[in-house]
Amino acid sequence: MLSKTSEYALRAMAWLAKQKTLVFFKTEKIAEAIKAPEAYLSKILQSLNKAGLVQARKGLKGGYALNKAAELISLLDVIMAVDPCQRILKCPLGVPNHETLCPLHQKLDNVHAEMEKMFGNCYLSDLIGVKTSSLCEII
Repeated sequence: MLSKTSEYALRAMAWLAKQKTLVFFKTEKIAEAIKAPEAYLSKILQSLNKAGLVQARKGLKGGYALNKAAELISLLDVIMAVDPCQRILKCPLGVPNHETLCPLHQKLDNVHAEMEKMFGNCYLSDLIGVKTSSLCEII
C-alpha cells in the first residue's frame, strides 16, 4: 500500500525521532540503522529537508536531524513530502463522458481519503514507543 520511498522515509523519521534532539546523523549511519540503500535514502532525506521536516547541516559534524518535535510531525506529512498521494477527482482513464466518478473510482478515492485521515492523525511520537514488529525493532 505504501511505496518503498514512503516506508524508508517513515523508518528514517522514526529513527531520528528516537535520537537526541539536534544531534545530526550522516546518511550512511541512518541508512545502516534502518536497513535502507544509502543513495536512495539520500534522495529521500533531501525531500524531507525541502519539506522542512528535517534539517540538514554540511560539514564534518553535519548530517540530518528532525526539524520539529516528533509530536508535531504526522505520518501524512512524511508521506506527502516524499511520495504524495493523489486523490481521484476525475476519471483517471480520461473518458470524456465521466463527469462524476464511477463507483470503482469513487471507492478508490474513499480509500485515499481514509488513508489521509488515518496518517494525518498519527504522529512520529506514536511510533517510537512501540516494540511490536521488526520495523520497530530497527528503530
